[in-house]
Amino acid sequence: MKKEIRIFFTALMFFTRIPCPKWVDHSKEYLNKSSRYFPMVGILVGSISALFFYGFQFILPKEIALLLSMVASVLTTGAFHEDGFADVCDGFGGGWTKEKILLIMKDSRLGTYGVIGVGLILLLKWTSLNQLPAATIVITLIAGHTISRLNAVSLIFTDEYAREDDTSKTKPLATKMSTGGLVFAIITGLLPLLLFNNVYVCITLLPLLLVRWYFSWYFKKWIGGYTGDCLGAVQQLSEVVFYISLLVIFKYAN
Repeated sequence: MKKEIRIFFTALMFFTRIPCPKWVDHSKEYLNKSSRYFPMVGILVGSISALFFYGFQFILPKEIALLLSMVASVLTTGAFHEDGFADVCDGFGGGWTKEKILLIMKDSRLGTYGVIGVGLILLLKWTSLNQLPAATIVITLIAGHTISRLNAVSLIFTDEYAREDDTSKTKPLATKMSTGGLVFAIITGLLPLLLFNNVYVCITLLPLLLVRWYFSWYFKKWIGGYTGDCLGAVQQLSEVVFYISLLVIFKYAN
């Protein structure tokens, strides 16, 4: 049990800025095992975001409460996934070879593609959430943060890491996932969907699978697999696609 707690805290430290015990570190062994807990960390991040929205909606307009909930999630994760998405926008927008794409993504400076990409995806998140019924936003935030991380982390199980050697990594990264870990991640990743009193919510899995399939193919085509930035990009895109899919379902399947 103590080992599992350490593995979970490794995931928590990896994905968020939430303080963790001093005995937790970025051990490669524990980091690889912690990948199964990534959706569970999504439940925590989504719950923090949802809590901010729930509290502020009583004293502020819905639009501002939503914006503050997004700020809370960004501060909780340190913009971890947004940074990955921006790097992917820059890398694949400005590079035409594997070497050039990886070099651009490794650069800490933010380019035009990254700025525009992050700006648009944050706007899409806010707009999509704002169009949803206020009564569903709390559970939507929890489910969105969770299932999007499941979509991203599943690439670790099926695809190859694209960097040529460990020294090329700019930050620690889980690169392995067991079958049991994948099953656990799937169970925890899909669990928040049960919060919805609407069976049609399961339809959101179809566009999410399409996102996963397309970007798995796209990353393999250009760089031979995924990087940490690629996983961050898939998480961000999956989150937005989940929100938009819910909009369509609530409009046409009720």
